[in-house]
Formats: sequence, structure tokens, C-alpha cells
Amino acid sequence: MKKVLVSLVAMLCSVSGFAQYSSGGFSLDEENMYWGVRFGMTVSSLSGDLSSNLDLGPKVGMTLAGIVGLRPSDSTPVFIESGLYYTERGAKKDKIRVGYNTLEIPLVVKYGFKATDNIALLPFFGPYFSYAFSGKTKQYDGTSSNIVSVGSFDEKKAITGGLKRANMGFKFGVGAEFNKLYLEIAYQVGITNICKAEAYSSHSNAFVANFGVNF
Repeated sequence: MKKVLVSLVAMLCSVSGFAQYSSGGFSLDEENMYWGVRFGMTVSSLSGDLSSNLDLGPKVGMTLAGIVGLRPSDSTPVFIESGLYYTERGAKKDKIRVGYNTLEIPLVVKYGFKATDNIALLPFFGPYFSYAFSGKTKQYDGTSSNIVSVGSFDEKKAITGGLKRANMGFKFGVGAEFNKLYLEIAYQVGITNICKAEAYSSHSNAFVANFGVNF
């Protein structure tokens, strides 16, 4: 995945301008809206002293999404994109797994560059807002080596002291589009302290790789 990121960045740096940029198989000189679907992988982690205390590492999850994009101006290839994402997040160490599932709404601004006649690059940046609607934490029961499952938001039982459901942060990355096919890699930095326990602080961060189709 690092090789893909380096390749995309190198292509982006080599582009000096753009020509007729097309998205979703249609000319944006004629249409200014597109929509699409995304499927991919999220490698999430919990930063801060909570993660340091529990020695938690990254956890791999799934991403599913539907998106919609708008080009406000006909003169520049600037796009505003949003959508609804289902993401699996958390952290883990050995048999300990902190997991939670979120619904996420990003609002990113993209700028399109034409790399070749068929490939466009779109670096992007913007905030995201998410809400965790379910989650389970697998941990030792405290009296033996048995693993038990508790709610990730339970501040009395979870080893994390319970996680908050609401979160927000910033997302930045780059997308590549070939006709209707779309690939993006991004990093999300959480700015909300999602730990309920006053003794700890924690932020949710994630590396994201998504594949999809634009229409």
C-alpha cells in the first residue's frame, strides 16, 4: 500500500495542469454532479495515553459507502463530495479487541488533475463527522484468563473506561479515477477525545483504502 501512495504522489507532482477532466464516464463540461459507491479497508487505531497504557495496536476493518459529488464551477475542476460511510474501527492487542461500528459523513473538497487521457488524480481534504452505533470489546474477565465480551461504550465494564459515540476529525488523501473506476487512499485524524474515563484521553485515527465506481 505504501508503494501505491508513493506512485500516486509522484504522478501528482509530475502534473503541471489539467485539460478536459471527466468523472463517472461523462464530461464535466456538460454535467456537474456525480454519485458512486465505495468498498474498502480501514486500518484504525486509538492514539493517546489510553492506547499507551493498554499497549493497543491497529485493527483492520471494512468500509462501505455511497457518495455524491458536486462541481460548483464550470471553469475549475473543484469538487465538493459527501456521502454516508459504514466503517469498522477499533484497536487490538493479542486477544484483546476493542471494536465499534460507525456511520460517518465526510465533507471534502477535491481538485482534479488530468494525469493521462484516461486517468485523473484528485487530492482532497476536509472534515468528517461520525457516530458509533454499536461495538463490542473482548477482554480478560479480570479473575482468570477467560475472554469475555462487553460493550465498548460501557464505562463500568470496558477496560478502556468506555468510549464516546460521537467523533469528528479531518480526512486527507488522494483519489485516482480511470473512466468509471475509482481508487483512493486517505488518512483520518480524530480531534475528539472519545474516552469517557477522565484519567485517559484517546483519539481515533485510521488509514483508509477504498475502491469504487463513479456514475
